[in-house]
Amino acid sequence: MSDEAPVTAEKIEGIVVGVDGSQQSKCALRWAEREAVRRGSVLNIVSAYTIPVFAASSMDAGYSTLDDDLIRGGAEDIVRQARADLEGSTATIRTYIESGDPSGVLLDLSQDAELVVVGTRGRGGFVGRLLGSVSSALPAHSKCPTVVVPLAMAKEQENAGAAVASDRNCIVVGVDGSDRARSAVLAAADAAMAGSLTLRLICAVPPMGAALAWMPATVDQEAVLEDVRYQMSVGTKWLASHYPDLKMETDVVSGPPVEVLIRESEHAVLTVTGSRGRGGFTGMLLGSTSQGVLHHSKGPVMVVPDSEDPRLEDRKDFDTRAQEQ
Repeated sequence: MSDEAPVTAEKIEGIVVGVDGSQQSKCALRWAEREAVRRGSVLNIVSAYTIPVFAASSMDAGYSTLDDDLIRGGAEDIVRQARADLEGSTATIRTYIESGDPSGVLLDLSQDAELVVVGTRGRGGFVGRLLGSVSSALPAHSKCPTVVVPLAMAKEQENAGAAVASDRNCIVVGVDGSDRARSAVLAAADAAMAGSLTLRLICAVPPMGAALAWMPATVDQEAVLEDVRYQMSVGTKWLASHYPDLKMETDVVSGPPVEVLIRESEHAVLTVTGSRGRGGFTGMLLGSTSQGVLHHSKGPVMVVPDSEDPRLEDRKDFDTRAQEQ
């Protein structure tokens, strides 16, 4: 079911997907629809448009009104087509048109949304500006998790139909020991449980010679990896305390984090990261790394913002117990 016509949003709950008529946004739309059905959430289809500067500054008010009507009409056509593309869906679907910068519009809507979904790039133009800068800026500032569906996925679906490739069989999450990464781990665990999938936790440690030339020669890369593996084992015990039925795999890899996560994304239903890492030689995940993963991932990427999840409060207890043993 859906609204009869696109309206202006005031407060949106559920899943928000930004559309601009491009192939990438159509792919994001299909992904968001499947996720809405799986979660039992409302799917909110949103398109944003801006008035060209030359029109907005025109002294001829009549011309500005005409220009606004034409551009809004184009946005309405995009939203109606998106709704038509989901004909027969069992999801509850609502459609919205917003006047404003797409990044700002989606960021505002993220205040109350459960999830925001976008494609990697838009098609350009006054209406179709949704992605490109949006897919870079939105995940860093969104108040809720953001899923970015890549161009590679659009091509995969075009070649193989709407079904997800059969070799995508797990959810991958990048970890670095920070609280921000732990928020991402919890979100990834929720997604894995909901989809009855295995959660694969990956920690990538850059090679000492390449990333830490200033470190003493006595620092042993293998010793560092072993220490990280130990910390991962403690972390999985904590996670299992909250998700006793969750199937988990862990791996500590020596290599550039961007390359490692991109490689992992080839076989993942979803790759999950936090919005920022903690720095340091095991704190490599996000910031520039997240941008690299977002723009080169072979599958959808979820970026999870910092949270105050109460499940994080007992994580230090597991570190204390490990030290006492």
